[in-house]
Amino acid sequence: MKNTEEISVNTEERSSWQKFKTVLIKIDKVIDVILTVLFKCRKIFMAAPVVYLAIKIAKYNMEHLPEFVGINLQANGAFADIISRELAVTGPLCVTLGCIVLMFLSRKAMYSWAISIFTLALPVLLLLSNQYPA
Repeated sequence: MKNTEEISVNTEERSSWQKFKTVLIKIDKVIDVILTVLFKCRKIFMAAPVVYLAIKIAKYNMEHLPEFVGINLQANGAFADIISRELAVTGPLCVTLGCIVLMFLSRKAMYSWAISIFTLALPVLLLLSNQYPA
C-alpha cells in the first residue's frame, strides 16, 4: 500500500512539474517572438524619433529664420555666403533623411543612425548663428 501511495505522490509531483515546464516553454516562445519582431523592426524604431525631430526642427526654422540666411561665419562677424531660407531648411533635412535612407539600406544600422543624429545639429547651428552672430 505504501508503494502505491508514494507512486501516486510522485506522479502528482511530476505532472505539476511538467505543467510548470510547459508554461515556461510557452512563455519562452512568446518572448522569443517579441524579441524577433523588435529586432526586425529596429531600424524603424531607431528612425522614427530622428525623422520626427528633423521635421519639427525644419518647421521651426522655416518660421524663425530670416528670409536670407548667412552661412560660414567668419572671424570678423560677417558671413561668407548668403542662401535662401528654403535652402537653409531643406538642406540639413535632406542630409538627415539621406542618412536615414542609408541606414535602411545598410546592414550596419548604427553608423548611419548615429550620423543622422549628429546632422540634427546643423539646423540648430544655422538658427543660432543667424540669431546671435559673433
